[in-house]
Amino acid sequence: MWLKRSIAVFSLIASTAFIPVDPYSSTIRMPYQQAGLSKEQAAAHLLNRFSFGIQPGQVNEVVKMGLENWLQQQLEASLPDTELDKRLAGFDALKMNNEDIVNHYLNPAQIIRLGIQQKIIRNDSLSNTDREKYRQELAKVMRESLVKPVQELHRQLVNQKVLRAVYSNNQLKEVLTDFWFNHFNVSLTKGQSQQYVMTYERDAIRPHVFGNFKSMLLATAKHPAMLEYLDNALSVSNDNERARRQQNNAMLRAARERAEARLNDTTMQGNALLQQAVTARRTQGLNENYAREVMELHTMGVDGGYTQKDVTEVAKALTGWSVRPMFKNGPGMMLIENSSEAQLKRRGLIIDGDFLFRGDKHDESEKIILGKKYRGTDGYEEGVAVLNMLASHTSTAKFIATKLAIRFVSDDPSQALIKTLTNTFQQTDGNIKAMIIAMVNHPDFWSKKALREKIKSPFEFAISALRATKAQVMQPFQVFNWCSKMGQRVYYYQAPTGFPD
Repeated sequence: MWLKRSIAVFSLIASTAFIPVDPYSSTIRMPYQQAGLSKEQAAAHLLNRFSFGIQPGQVNEVVKMGLENWLQQQLEASLPDTELDKRLAGFDALKMNNEDIVNHYLNPAQIIRLGIQQKIIRNDSLSNTDREKYRQELAKVMRESLVKPVQELHRQLVNQKVLRAVYSNNQLKEVLTDFWFNHFNVSLTKGQSQQYVMTYERDAIRPHVFGNFKSMLLATAKHPAMLEYLDNALSVSNDNERARRQQNNAMLRAARERAEARLNDTTMQGNALLQQAVTARRTQGLNENYAREVMELHTMGVDGGYTQKDVTEVAKALTGWSVRPMFKNGPGMMLIENSSEAQLKRRGLIIDGDFLFRGDKHDESEKIILGKKYRGTDGYEEGVAVLNMLASHTSTAKFIATKLAIRFVSDDPSQALIKTLTNTFQQTDGNIKAMIIAMVNHPDFWSKKALREKIKSPFEFAISALRATKAQVMQPFQVFNWCSKMGQRVYYYQAPTGFPD
C-alpha cells in the first residue's frame, strides 16, 4: 500500500512539473487592511477600477470567493461569456479578415467605382447635384454586388464595444482593451484607416492586453489601421540600391514620362485614378508622423530624452513599411498574386499577413538613434530592432508606468508607485500582467484618498449605469449616441493622443 501511494504521489508531482505556471500567479498581495478598508470596501474599489461597473450583489460575490482569487480569474480572462457570445453572433465583421472587410464594406466612392467596373451603372449617369439619384445609384450597386456601406461596419464596431463592456464576465480584459486602444489610438475619422479599425482592436490590441508591451507595440505598428492613420504607409525613400536601379531603368522611366504626359492631356484630366497615381508619385517621400507619435505617445513620452534628429532617423528606419494591396482585381493585388516567392524577394518585398515591407522604398543609409548605430542595410529587421529598442527604453518604462498609475490609481500618483511600476516593467520585459499585480500590491492603490480619485468618462458612466441596473441593452448604438452627446464619441477621437484620462 505504501509503495502504491508513493508511486501515485510521485506520478502526480511529475505530471504537474511540466504544466506551465504563470510566474506572477502567486504574488498577489492586497494590503487593503493596512489602509483601514474592510473586505467589502476593498472589493468595491477593486471592481470600480478593474470593471466597467459593479452589478447588484457583486461585492458580496467577490468577498466570498476572495479578492485575490477574483483578480487572478480576471487576469486569466478565461471565464465563459455565453450571453455575450449570443449577442455578438450576428456581427459578421467580427469574423472577417481585412481583405474581406475592404471588399465588402465600402465607402461611397468605392461603391460607385465598383458599380462602373461591373457595368451596373454608367459614369455619365451620375450627378453631383441630384443627391436622391446618387443615393439610388449607391443602393443599386450595393444590392446587385452584395456589398454594404462602411457605416454598417462602424455600427458593428461601436455596438460590440458597448455589449462587451456591459455583458462580458472578463471585465478587466475589456477595461484594458479600452485603455490600450486609447493609448495606441486610431480613428474612424481618417478615411484611409476606417475599414481597418475593427481588426485593429481585435488583432493588434485585444490579444496583448495581459502580455508583453513590446509585442503590442509591434502589432500596432504593422497593422494597416496604424500604417494608414499616421501615414507611415506613404513614407518612402529612394536611398537604396533597388530604387537606383529602377530610376536607371529606361522602360520604367518612359512609363513615368507617359503618365505625366497623359495627365497634361486635356482629355485625360478627368481621370481621377490617373491623377491620384501621378500625384502620389510626386508627393512620395519621408513622413515623420508615425515616428514622432511612436516616441512621444506610444513609448518614451514627450520628455523622454530624444531629439528631432532621432525622430527623423526613426522615420527613415521605418520607410517601406506599408499595407498589402487588398482590393480584389486591383493592380497591386494582381501583381503580388502573379509573382513567385523568388520574384517578390528580388523586388525586396516581405509580406506578413496584411503588412507589406517594400525594400525598394527603404532608406539604406546609416542611422544613429538615441546613440545607437544602425547600418541601414537590414531592411525590415532594422525597423523591428528600432521598435524593440524603444519598447525597452528606460523612458518608456517610466512613461507606461505613469500612464497606468494615472488611469487606475490617481491623477497625481506618487513617485514611489511610479518607481515600483517602472522597476516591474524593466524586470519583466514589459509584462502588463505583472504591472497590474505590482499596482494592487502597492499601498497607494488602497489608500482612502485613492477611492474617490478618479472621475468616470461618459462611456464609463453610461456603462456603469447599465450594469448597476442590470439593464437589457436592445439598441447599443443609442448608448454610443448618448456618450457622443456627453463628449466622448468612441473610435472617433481624431488626434493620436486618444481621449484625455
